[in-house]
Amino acid sequence: MNQKPLIVLIAGPYRSGTNDDPALIAANLKALESYALPLYRAGHIPLIGEWVALPIIRDAGGKQIGDAVHQQYLYPVASRLLERCDAVLRVPGESTGADQDVRLAKERGLPVYYDIEEIPAA
Repeated sequence: MNQKPLIVLIAGPYRSGTNDDPALIAANLKALESYALPLYRAGHIPLIGEWVALPIIRDAGGKQIGDAVHQQYLYPVASRLLERCDAVLRVPGESTGADQDVRLAKERGLPVYYDIEEIPAA
């Protein structure tokens, strides 16, 4: 029996291990985004916190990665998103933000998956 589509937050490294090098950050985002199409094909709605947070940060006056404006919005946006998500896909790699997403998801009783194959198709 098919279930309804889940909104799945893809959580993994964004800034971690980059020393704020824009090329490495872009590579991390691309790696996160590589999970979006498979999730979509499985019938779900993929979501990455940075997709929502980065325009907010830019419009709030953020000038560089990690500045005070980034700190003010990046993690709080993910926390708000988790209020609407049905699950988290924690992808490999060290990430304080992703670990925080997992902790919040578990506190809220949301399933956390560590492999895309674990997520039931919709």
